[in-house]
Amino acid sequence: MSEPSITPVGDLHIDDFCKDLAKTLLLLYRRFPVKTALYVEDISGPDEPDEFGLHSPRFEACFNALLWLKESDYIWFNDTIKQEAVEEATLSHRGFSLIASYDSEVSVDDSNNNEAGLPARRIDLIKRAMEDGNSEKLKELILRYMLKSRDYL
Repeated sequence: MSEPSITPVGDLHIDDFCKDLAKTLLLLYRRFPVKTALYVEDISGPDEPDEFGLHSPRFEACFNALLWLKESDYIWFNDTIKQEAVEEATLSHRGFSLIASYDSEVSVDDSNNNEAGLPARRIDLIKRAMEDGNSEKLKELILRYMLKSRDYL
């Protein structure tokens, strides 16, 4: 008897996770080093809790992405406000180093800029992928940077 065939549907939860990480890092980078309240709905979009006060799975996944970023030492925050926000959030040293550094695999001319041969900053590549709406490129960048950041441990 043969194995049942599985049609790949994509890992939408990983796409959303990478998008949440990128948005969070970008928001905190723009405000760095100021500590700020970071609302889940600013990252995942608006959410209406159900009749029991429970948020959608998408909203909860975004909140948990913020917790993961803290547990993995990419961001720091003082406390949570229910599941709505995190207080006094900022990039950690590891998070700032990760996104403010240059991507040695991509030069500025590869990223549609005129200064040929110079490495591109990671934050600029992430921002461009988000502006272009290129979720595959964004996922590739975030996963590559997170895997390489193990060198910072």
